[in-house]
Amino acid sequence: MGSQEVSTVDWQGKHVTVAGLGVSGIPAARALHERGAIVTVVNDGDDARARAQAAELEALGITVRLGDGATLPPSTQLVVTAPGWQPDKPLFLAAAEAGVDIWGDVELAWRLRGTGGRKAAPWLAVTGTNGKTTTVRMLASILEAAGLRTAAVGNIGVSLLDAVLGEQEYDVLAVELSSYQLHWAPSLRAHSAAVLNLAPDHLDWHGSMEAYAADKGRIYEGNTVACVYNAADPATEHLVREADVEEGCRAIGFTLAAPGPSQLGVVDGILVDRAFVANRHKQAQELAEVSDVDPPAPHNIANALAAAALARAFGVEPAAVRDGLRAFRPDAHRIEHVADIGEVAYVDDSKATNTHATEASLAAYDSIVWIAGGLAKGATFDELVTGAAKRLRGVVLMGADRALIREALARHAPEVPVVDLDRTDTGAMSEAVEHAARLARPGDTVLLAPACASMDMFTNYNKRGEAFADAVRAHAGKSA
Repeated sequence: MGSQEVSTVDWQGKHVTVAGLGVSGIPAARALHERGAIVTVVNDGDDARARAQAAELEALGITVRLGDGATLPPSTQLVVTAPGWQPDKPLFLAAAEAGVDIWGDVELAWRLRGTGGRKAAPWLAVTGTNGKTTTVRMLASILEAAGLRTAAVGNIGVSLLDAVLGEQEYDVLAVELSSYQLHWAPSLRAHSAAVLNLAPDHLDWHGSMEAYAADKGRIYEGNTVACVYNAADPATEHLVREADVEEGCRAIGFTLAAPGPSQLGVVDGILVDRAFVANRHKQAQELAEVSDVDPPAPHNIANALAAAALARAFGVEPAAVRDGLRAFRPDAHRIEHVADIGEVAYVDDSKATNTHATEASLAAYDSIVWIAGGLAKGATFDELVTGAAKRLRGVVLMGADRALIREALARHAPEVPVVDLDRTDTGAMSEAVEHAARLARPGDTVLLAPACASMDMFTNYNKRGEAFADAVRAHAGKSA
């Protein structure tokens, strides 16, 4: 099915099982019910919130089965699943054995777009281990600057189902897709797509790095104009080579170096395009300055180049790329500058919850007092520490798995001072900032880039970042 074709399914009387209540399951159940499907929702949990959600759906005539997400209901002709449900769940094994298709919320949205007289807007899709949300939001900002009706959707912002079924019509959608979502989206065909980077993540869900990469690579299948890849990450280019795309679709690289033909890159502080120009072998088009990117950290410039490549693939003019990047403001807790105190910068990158994201964060500064630790999720830290050792003024460790980082530091950066906080209460962040401030010298950056998840001490990475910012402000008050 080509990317501009619209799928038509006769839902009337079709028995559909929706796996999971929540942000994707409930809209899916409602949408299918409204189209005449006979919907049964199954859910593992049976708590007060699930019962309240179930009551709302049952009032519409939708069957809900709580506390039993393992058994395939009789007569099921299709399963629509929430993205987080693992592929080896008994429900899915039973569906596969019965020859029943399994779709995710993205697949359902793809199939329902363009129905009911709505316009089927093309999708510009982004995936990768890190940087997805920032890149998609940059892309939406560029598209808006070009005067296009758009939204950042998918794994962020507006839900895809709401975007394709709502009254608002769009010219194009900027779509963030996780590996989970791509796993269950067999017929998705984007206008153009980007894989930003690949590093081990969610391997407990996918089973192996190869399976994880293969699911990321699904985003390129059937692309019509451009497959955007990271020239510094050969695994992303390999996925392009393996993809079955529409005739005429091009491989477009992005690089922090001077670009070759069919690439976007950086020359003398300028973001330039040698892909979407009349003579890419001899010409380059200036798009924006590095200073137009906020913040101008290397990995964020890479995000901007990927967003620019997708926008240019859609025909956006250079001025809109510049204006869109200038208008963009990053989300909280992503390389967020909190304060300068005594010529020391304090930066919150609490969103750096894995080693790949933290590697990019550490590479953005020359001399760092690093605050790290939390839940490691099976990660190892030797490579991260080896790469960052020369930049480290000192390290403050906190959280449940801090010993793993401490041991890597002992092996690869034994000369770096390390403060090990033997406490996991939320108040530890204040002590961490005070220790970091004592280690720092003028010109240094105190960087919260934990390389770990936050749930051992905080509700989420947002709360961890807020605790850091609060501690920095309290330290500033003492230093005034």
